[in-house]
Amino acid sequence: MTGKAAAVSKALKKGISKKGTRIHTNVHFYKPKTFKAPRKPKYQPKSTPKKSGLDKHSIIKYPLTTESSMKLIEDSNTLVFIVDIKANKRQIKAAVRDLYNIECEKVNTLITPRGLKKSYVRLSKDYDALDVANRVGVI
Repeated sequence: MTGKAAAVSKALKKGISKKGTRIHTNVHFYKPKTFKAPRKPKYQPKSTPKKSGLDKHSIIKYPLTTESSMKLIEDSNTLVFIVDIKANKRQIKAAVRDLYNIECEKVNTLITPRGLKKSYVRLSKDYDALDVANRVGVI
């Protein structure tokens, strides 16, 4: 008894070392997380700030003055513009509102075979497309 107790106390004082290989219970090996030093850049990633994309003047390029667009102005209260290819309908609507002080009912767009974006801006009942076209300089 004393021999066993002495052996146990000796082992506890010395410390128990667990040597051997770890038993893996998973088939996937995950690389251990190691230290990642924080970035300390010597210069800015961008030398100049990014140019703001589209403003109201760059969205609308010019009004279209073809026969078919004139017919639309007279018949369906619609103005036709060539707009920036990246502009969406909401941006076109806002640009028309800001530039020409008119409210538009809806905007239809299409991309022509030449690669231009054409927008049909239908004006609300309060505005007449002929008057606006005269003001803009289409007619």
